[in-house]
Amino acid sequence: MPSTRAIRTVGAAERRARLATRHRLVPPRRSASVVEVARDLVALHATDPATVHLAAAARLRAPRVAAVERALYDDRDLIRILGMRRTMFVIPVEVAPVLQAACTDAIAEVERRRLVTHVEQGGVADDGDAWLQRVGDATVAALERRGEALATELSSVPELETPLRVGEGTRRAATERLSNRVLSVLAAEELIVRGRPRGSWTSTRYRWSPRSRWLPDDPAIAAPPTADAQADLARRWLAAFGPGTLADLQWWAGWTVSETRAALAAVDAVTVDLDGAPGFVLPDDVDPVPLPEPAVALLPALDPTAMGWKERDWYLGGHRGQLFDRSGNIGPSIWWDGRIVGGWAQRRDGEVVTRLFEDVGAETAGAVASEAHSLTTWLGPARVTPRFRTPLERELVGGP
Repeated sequence: MPSTRAIRTVGAAERRARLATRHRLVPPRRSASVVEVARDLVALHATDPATVHLAAAARLRAPRVAAVERALYDDRDLIRILGMRRTMFVIPVEVAPVLQAACTDAIAEVERRRLVTHVEQGGVADDGDAWLQRVGDATVAALERRGEALATELSSVPELETPLRVGEGTRRAATERLSNRVLSVLAAEELIVRGRPRGSWTSTRYRWSPRSRWLPDDPAIAAPPTADAQADLARRWLAAFGPGTLADLQWWAGWTVSETRAALAAVDAVTVDLDGAPGFVLPDDVDPVPLPEPAVALLPALDPTAMGWKERDWYLGGHRGQLFDRSGNIGPSIWWDGRIVGGWAQRRDGEVVTRLFEDVGAETAGAVASEAHSLTTWLGPARVTPRFRTPLERELVGGP
């Protein structure tokens, strides 16, 4: 088990200093590499594709959409993968085997079982497992022949167009095509990869490629055993987000309590006092850190910094109701000195507008306005509407 001896107290001010520095929210820490940004944050949230670009832009010295796209689709140093909490992330390629073994394998198993059940209950096939195996093999073979394809271009596998009725007898009853479900399971099982989307960088219509052609096997990065992978992921999280509580890591990773405790023990996590609550840091990360100069950052919806902890009062304050939806997804937020002080949104005419929740002084308010103007210019003709709308974001854009 991790050490239970409280080494020292780490207060909110130091936690914010760690956050601002390690998450590259202060100008001296801005990076030239989107891969480095993703590595420092462990993973970039990618449920909303715009988040990947905006989260990187907030932390890069020279932010460019083309740089993110090059790392994802040309150099392939980054990859999209289903991971913690059954959420889509963009991660450095070398982290993929770790995340797969630590989280995604278990998710894939659940998703396959769920789809098999729906196929059988929906009357598509009596033996859902055999049906999914056959259709999955045919889909991978079709992608091997084509190299890449949109879901709608896989006509050689007609079963993908099969309609499936789900949620019968409930308010969420709907008919869906099986293509998205089958492709998602195959991706979770590391058989196929989401590639370049059709359309702009805000699009979710991904082209699919077989993993064997997208990322040739590299024996140097073979998948580790599950326990080793979970320890590795815990170490990465503590390096980026520590100190944090057991509940923080358990929520972020989507693990059980026992898995989380085992991972903390495996990395020899050291206990510190978080103003009365036990938290954990890595053994070489116990010493105090210097306080950086306060700086402003405009972070997108679902930014990995905002979504890095379950217990958020030390950086969120009393602003949860305005910035989060009912499912716990955060909207665009304004940060200053390692904490949230407001929110922002992009109106239909392209202007980025802001609202501060507290008096931060004229100089900081001016810096917020300057950042908003810079982001308006950077976005140009692009329009970004968060996938999960929040009360403040809706209010700022002036409509539903």
